[in-house]
Amino acid sequence: MTKATSSRRPLLAVIGNAGTLPRQVTETAKKLGCLAVDAGFRLVTGGLDGVMAAVSEGAHESAHYQEGMVLGIIPSYAASQANPWVDIVIPTGMQMGRNILVVASADVVIAIGGGSGTLSEIALAWQLGKPIIGLSDIAGWGEQLSGQVLDERHIQAIISAKTPEAAIQSALKLLEQPRKEPGNIGSGWIRRANT
Repeated sequence: MTKATSSRRPLLAVIGNAGTLPRQVTETAKKLGCLAVDAGFRLVTGGLDGVMAAVSEGAHESAHYQEGMVLGIIPSYAASQANPWVDIVIPTGMQMGRNILVVASADVVIAIGGGSGTLSEIALAWQLGKPIIGLSDIAGWGEQLSGQVLDERHIQAIISAKTPEAAIQSALKLLEQPRKEPGNIGSGWIRRANT
């Protein structure tokens, strides 16, 4: 954990499919959101529907939920596009560019399924040195990349978790590990020898 995260509530980014979800994915995301708040995290998502809405709704179901626990960084300037469970809406007008803000703000990133937008967030989180967890029982990029090392920038693979409970336990353990802030990474290249 970096010094900056030791005195504030950690922020967990949850990324995954937008749109209509299968029931299992919705239930998994809702459970993850509830468990995350129970464990002491605030949540950040892309603020729209699908996994983003389900995890945000789940956060509201936690007995530890308080106003302000759910942050949504949305792609447009229209705050009204955020799902109803987002407490704080940040309208960026950045479209896909907002993906970097979602993962850059997080201490840990969890991927639930996901298509190409989620893939871009995973790649950005990897370049920024953010710890990433993929749910291995939900089809998509989170599952496909679980256990993988994307390139030589880092030696720690994307963590694989079968359940929301395992994902949150892994996230808590990752917070305990020292991590260097990326600083000005320029092109995104961080050589392992310099970290």
